[in-house]
Amino acid sequence: MIKKISLVLVISLFMFSFNSQAQYVTTKVKSKHQQYTDSLQQVKYDYIFPLLGQGAYSKGFDIPYPVGVMGNYMWMDQGITIDNLQLGLKTDDSDIPLTAVDFIGFGDNTNTSYTVNFRPDVWVFPFLNVYGIFGYGNSHTEVNINRLGESEFNLQSIVDQSISTVGVGVMGAGGIGPVWISVDANWTWNKPELLDEATRVNVLGLRVGHTFVFKNKPESNIAVWAGAMRIKMNSETRGQLTLAEAIPGLEGKSEQIVSDYNEWYDGLTPVKKAAVDATSIPSIIDRIDAADGSAIIRYGIDKQVKEFWNGIFGVQYQYNKHWMLRSEAGLIGDRKSILISLNYRFLL
Repeated sequence: MIKKISLVLVISLFMFSFNSQAQYVTTKVKSKHQQYTDSLQQVKYDYIFPLLGQGAYSKGFDIPYPVGVMGNYMWMDQGITIDNLQLGLKTDDSDIPLTAVDFIGFGDNTNTSYTVNFRPDVWVFPFLNVYGIFGYGNSHTEVNINRLGESEFNLQSIVDQSISTVGVGVMGAGGIGPVWISVDANWTWNKPELLDEATRVNVLGLRVGHTFVFKNKPESNIAVWAGAMRIKMNSETRGQLTLAEAIPGLEGKSEQIVSDYNEWYDGLTPVKKAAVDATSIPSIIDRIDAADGSAIIRYGIDKQVKEFWNGIFGVQYQYNKHWMLRSEAGLIGDRKSILISLNYRFLL
């Protein structure tokens, strides 16, 4: 059977921007730091943001400086589901329309990616933060086929590409007794180099945590939290790539690929052969037979993350009200991730 994929290597998935969430929420200094609490209550806060900032200080809340810039690095690995594959061939004369090839089935597919992003933010209210996301990263996607027609076999497509990201987000936060709770949502548009259009990704984060204030340095603290993150992307993807990009070393593999394809095709029933002939696959095989690496394959797929939700755990060290260092890991569920970020905050 086919050893290396000649058709599905045209499928290019992408990593989406899994961006950092806003930093720890407003905390109230404990009574053992009464002297520091008293000083907060005497603060005359005449800055624009956050709105109602004077009221928060008057109640003894040590709110963050309103404006921040954050640099983030994030690595992520997760499963992806794929269906509704469509293929077409771009030629000098015309483009062969995308045609559904629903007799191709997919196995376990994974995406591993990393992104570096810059995230400016502002606390509009002591309980409401808004931010922007601007990032760039790389994605490594492995797509596996385990069914073609009436045959069972394993084929693999591997695609590496860069991705740029822009987006916006909002976070609401508050406290209940000794713990704080935050709800964070962001919407990003991610443009992989091999796709025609940017793909929107929605991220929702829920976190519950506690902040431990240093006894002798109330401006410093350590916050820890646990929670869950939900990721969903719009499913439709359209793109194109050359055969040389889809099949590295095409000339050395083309003869075997064509031979295996012909063997598979000859074993189909007349009805199945007619279904294959109605797609772009025969034209693509002809280009592979000619080792035409410049041929451009157009494709469309529907894709989605394998599991929407995963569990997360995090910790942040605040050196002072200007500098914070944080890390967060996704450890529960199909999605695994590591986030490292540095945040600088200041008065506006």
